[in-house]
Amino acid sequence: MSTNESDFFAPALSPAQWELLQELRRNSARAVMFHQKISEKLGLNATDHKCLDFLNQEGPATAGRLAELTGLTTGAVTSVIDRLEQAGYVVRDKDPNDRRRVLVKPVEGGAQHISPFFQSVFQATVQLLSAYSEQEIRLILDFIKRSNELTLAEMAKLDQQHEG
Repeated sequence: MSTNESDFFAPALSPAQWELLQELRRNSARAVMFHQKISEKLGLNATDHKCLDFLNQEGPATAGRLAELTGLTTGAVTSVIDRLEQAGYVVRDKDPNDRRRVLVKPVEGGAQHISPFFQSVFQATVQLLSAYSEQEIRLILDFIKRSNELTLAEMAKLDQQHEG
């Protein structure tokens, strides 16, 4: 946002709050671009890549659970799963506890194709984190968790606006 934008969007922010808001905006944009680069190398689009990341972190999930995790509609998630399955990254399998439900599972060993792209950034992030105290880490963690919740809530608002 330009200075004029700051007058409209955030007139009550302190200079430090405004600077943080701008850095968060840059961080978000750069994260999208970073994951787009990785997605291209994997032959996926960024949404498919990030859904696969959720599956690799969470383990097998239903399409509904993946929709909850991502904030996407179940219809969008079904399309993502179709593409990931076609690309060989996931399989659909019956839930052993409820044969009526279908679980989406990352293909065994599939994360090994993705991990090398994150090794460097993981190591750099660990080094960056080491510069902060445990108390500072807890504060940053709280902020990130709240930001993630805020983002999901805003995505839900956008879905409601689109429906209405």
